[in-house]
Amino acid sequence: MGELRSRIDTSRAVHLCLDMQRLFGPEGPWPTPWLERVMPAVESLVQRDPARTVFTRFIPPASPEHANGMWQSYFRKWRLVTRERLDPHLLELMPPLQRHVPPAIVFDKSAYSAFSNGRLHDILQDGNVNTLIVSGAETDVCVLSTILSAVDLGYRIVVAQDAMCSSADETHDALLGLYARRFDLQIELADCAEILERWSQA
Repeated sequence: MGELRSRIDTSRAVHLCLDMQRLFGPEGPWPTPWLERVMPAVESLVQRDPARTVFTRFIPPASPEHANGMWQSYFRKWRLVTRERLDPHLLELMPPLQRHVPPAIVFDKSAYSAFSNGRLHDILQDGNVNTLIVSGAETDVCVLSTILSAVDLGYRIVVAQDAMCSSADETHDALLGLYARRFDLQIELADCAEILERWSQA
């Protein structure tokens, strides 16, 4: 599944790596079984040009009472991941990725979509970015929300299908199928090897 339609212009592309944090690793309260398995693929994209990588981190509220609207109910259920309970080290990027910061940058968010507060879009526009190479966790939650926001904003979206992970195989597979069939004009899927080959040096 997946094939890129054209080369990737290095001067206008950014690798957007979502929420590859210790929070979702084997030591965290929300372990994502595939996270360590896809780490080499994710890191291959980072190594291509660390300065053109943006890492996001999901930062929970201090307490449920500090969250907005229905997020309060969500964090009452998941109080163990609020910052009043959570080991702050679990909010860090996974160690193989953390070593690339800087020059890679880290963008913190408090909702599923990386575009939820508008700041990331402003940063990317200031950098003349029109293409997002997307990797990270989870395929069916934060990746989904971010990709749909990016579709609405008009970005070219390249999903690195072997560099994302979920805690549920069924919904991971279903979402890759959805991206390929329902959004085929706006979302391209490819493996990291093809992405790296087409990510032009020019």
